[in-house]
Amino acid sequence: QVQLVESGGGLVQAGGSLRLSCAASGRTFSSYRLGWFRQAPGKEREYVAAISRGGLNRNYADSVKGRFTISRDNAKNTVYLQMNSLKPEDTAVYYCAADLASEYSTALVGLDYDYWGQGTQVTVSS
Repeated sequence: QVQLVESGGGLVQAGGSLRLSCAASGRTFSSYRLGWFRQAPGKEREYVAAISRGGLNRNYADSVKGRFTISRDNAKNTVYLQMNSLKPEDTAVYYCAADLASEYSTALVGLDYDYWGQGTQVTVSS
């Protein structure tokens, strides 16, 4: 089992940057594929990015491709989401998620993940 805690959210102007972190408990962090999701007020949760266990495979939603970068540091039990060129439509609560998986797989659907953090608010002002 793994527990996830996000941090790094905040208020930023459009065009700015933020880096989200998600720290995980446990000694088997490298056994989990990871993902970032977000949910804006009144909207359904949506997929943002995913990364495989070793970081070799990464996927992004079209809406963030070229602006966001997902990465992980298995030695620090942490996954990151670097967000650049932020837009007001990026405003949402951002969640990280984890799931035991094979080495190279990623998951783009929330239902594929078993563990979730509590979320961190990102607000982008215009």
